[in-house]
Amino acid sequence: MQTKLKQAGLVGIGVLAGVLISLNFSANANKEAASPLPVEELRSFADVFNAIKTGYVESVEDKKLINNAISGMLSNLDPHSAYLDADAFKDLQVGTQGEFGGLGIEVGMEDGFVKVVSPIEDTPAFRAGVKAGDLIIKLDDTAVKGMTLNDAVKRMRGKPKTPITLTISRKGETKPLVITLVREVIKVQSVKSKLVEPGYGYVRVTQFQESTTQYLVKHLNELFKQGPMKGLVLDLRNDPGGLLHGAVGVSAAFLPPKALVVSTDGRTEDAKRKYFAISEDYLRGTREDFLKTLPPSVKTVPMVVLVNGGSASASEIVAGALQDHKRAVVLGTQSFGKGSVQTILPLNNNTAIKLTTARYFTPNGRSIQAKGIEPDIKVEDTAGGDLGPRIREADLERHLDNPEGGAAPKAKPEPQSKADKKDAKPKAEDEEGKPPFEIGGKNDYQLSQAVNLLKGLQIIQAK
Repeated sequence: MQTKLKQAGLVGIGVLAGVLISLNFSANANKEAASPLPVEELRSFADVFNAIKTGYVESVEDKKLINNAISGMLSNLDPHSAYLDADAFKDLQVGTQGEFGGLGIEVGMEDGFVKVVSPIEDTPAFRAGVKAGDLIIKLDDTAVKGMTLNDAVKRMRGKPKTPITLTISRKGETKPLVITLVREVIKVQSVKSKLVEPGYGYVRVTQFQESTTQYLVKHLNELFKQGPMKGLVLDLRNDPGGLLHGAVGVSAAFLPPKALVVSTDGRTEDAKRKYFAISEDYLRGTREDFLKTLPPSVKTVPMVVLVNGGSASASEIVAGALQDHKRAVVLGTQSFGKGSVQTILPLNNNTAIKLTTARYFTPNGRSIQAKGIEPDIKVEDTAGGDLGPRIREADLERHLDNPEGGAAPKAKPEPQSKADKKDAKPKAEDEEGKPPFEIGGKNDYQLSQAVNLLKGLQIIQAK
């Protein structure tokens, strides 16, 4: 028995060493020397691997054990690093194209449960009233506790027109909420626009995808054809981010040529980069510089950028760049605070790892990690205040620290006295006889204040 245990342990070390070496070569293909493997730690891993192989109540495949080990290594680093199995990797690739099957929510993990970061507009989850900060505790009749994030996402995605029941724990509710949704093909329209009134345009970016900059150009050209533009609102609220080159392209549309958009800094040379408003840094997969078709006045028209706690990552890059270059006034509430860059490293068998490799910095050298973008003018969601507390990067377990210190405090619901509760205005979506709150809609308080600012009118502060 001892000989078999020893042999299994050696096999375990060999298996893990092979995995680590392949990972190391994938991530460091251009490096002259790799770090030595930790033999003692590998021996401990082999002991555990062997104990499971020989003593666990049921037989477990080697592949499953190794995949779970890789997943555990990554999930314990920070909230955004993860192992992507073949299905998750495919979903990620499809998602950047703006179309995938599912419910329409950006999710993370907290205390073993799936936490909603943000519902995506015009999706089943959004229409059913799923909110940022909701904890999903059951999927149909299966408890989420103990699932990996990938497993939970797999269960939520599926064939269109098939139902799934979510059991949700929400702050302020005494009982779990049970919501049944029907899956759809989620087509995220990454850019929307309209003329708010003559001379004042509105452009909303909902997510940064492969073609976001091209769509932005199309919408801007259509707006500017409708007459002289006196002001422009760029809405990045509830935009969870996306592709870095998309953020560079959107920023470059409004900034002077060659202006610094964002810089990244990490441990490897590849992670130390600066991105400028030049075609080399925002074009990908095309030779045509679509920004050249924009009218020159796009770079000079007075601008307001709208942000809130749902504005994350790429949207914060854009807001920070336009703020630092004094190209636009940022209005709204503090953004999410995701100031890290994830690199996708493909592995064998169509799997990959998503690894946090760098922090990014605004043109003035500010890190927004766990802080967010502070608006130049703070305006809450409605005239009666914010619609509710939001989850931010600083609220996530194992979030990276801000290198400059002074991370934003965690979001906490403010206590209300009985008098406050009695006098407080109900939230827009709960008021009887009034339409539900809609970003960019007629009752969008922050948008109306942005237009007032562009007109040079005094902002009516929220009570």
